[in-house]
Amino acid sequence: MPLPDTIAMMRQLVSIPSVSSVSPDIDMGNLKVVELLAEWLQEFNFTVEIIPLKNHPEKANLVATLGRGQGGLVLAGHTDTVPFDENLWNYNPLALTEADNRLYGMGSSDMKGFFALAIAAARIFSIDDLKEPLVIVATADEESTMDGARELAASGRLQARRVLIGEPTGLRPVHMHKGMMMESVHLHGCSGHSSDPALGNNAMEGMHSIIAEILHWRTELQQRFQNPDFKVPFPTLNLGRIAGGDNPNRICGDCELHFDLRPLPGMVAEDLLEELTPRLQSAIRQSGLQLALRPLMESVPPFASDNGSAIVAAAEKLTGSSAESAAYSTEAPFFQNIGLDAVVLGPGDIAQAHQPDEFLALDRLQPMIDVLTGMIRRFCVA
Repeated sequence: MPLPDTIAMMRQLVSIPSVSSVSPDIDMGNLKVVELLAEWLQEFNFTVEIIPLKNHPEKANLVATLGRGQGGLVLAGHTDTVPFDENLWNYNPLALTEADNRLYGMGSSDMKGFFALAIAAARIFSIDDLKEPLVIVATADEESTMDGARELAASGRLQARRVLIGEPTGLRPVHMHKGMMMESVHLHGCSGHSSDPALGNNAMEGMHSIIAEILHWRTELQQRFQNPDFKVPFPTLNLGRIAGGDNPNRICGDCELHFDLRPLPGMVAEDLLEELTPRLQSAIRQSGLQLALRPLMESVPPFASDNGSAIVAAAEKLTGSSAESAAYSTEAPFFQNIGLDAVVLGPGDIAQAHQPDEFLALDRLQPMIDVLTGMIRRFCVA
């Protein structure tokens, strides 16, 4: 069957809900999106492999290869979206709508739209044109655990040299970004009647000492680690959630704090936790409270391209923009950790990601196809 045109492909991709979430009640699979991409790419003579995630048969990665051998170029992205509330949208989030020179729809910018543009660029070339392979990768669960990219990297299936990740960057190359850590601090004490403090051990009061120590540590981190290439040039740490106790007249027996830490390139999650843990233990040493520090999700490392990166240089030349940094996280470090030279570059804008009425501007489509065409010609043909 003939491949649909670019906007028609976007329309079909957007119409398939593929929410990923750490909340099981709203989490979905992405298999239907992957199967649709596989169908199109097979028509274009790609060799296609659909790889289910461990323990999640309704979720899968896609690796589609045109050409043979090692090296070449990977065009990569994720097929899942964040949860959405249709009542907050002016347009149907699952029906691509063209209005005001924009394409509105869930995932239009972040980042199902990228796959339609990648296929449009790939269609320009035949297998006989390629000296090194072109690979299109579609992952699962980037918006929650990043398990798709983690499992794909660990599988050893990617033998390419370079990868372009089509996250929304406003058509400007991103060569470094911060990491992401989400941690929980839990204090266990003893409940009792509030009329006599001796009847219990107040975990909420202990959390006051924990918070003070975390904020003191944050100040130290921001003094020790700085990178002027970032808009916010130091690691950020946000206290995002606290829960504890059940009634004013009852001593709080349990209290839990969630915080988010965004480390700069060069900072290692394991080292940071190894540094923080004894400080928190010391903060409550005389309290008799029990402390547990655990991750809310497996951390995402920071990313920084290597000096002299060929794909970053090519992206700068093709876009006419110097490479930038970003505060958000992507799958780039997982590809980099298996030896791929990486750049993040996509047609959408991060300001549109995770928002009602997400859109992709129509005037970004052809420029992105042109950039991808140039990348393929540079790394697979020439």
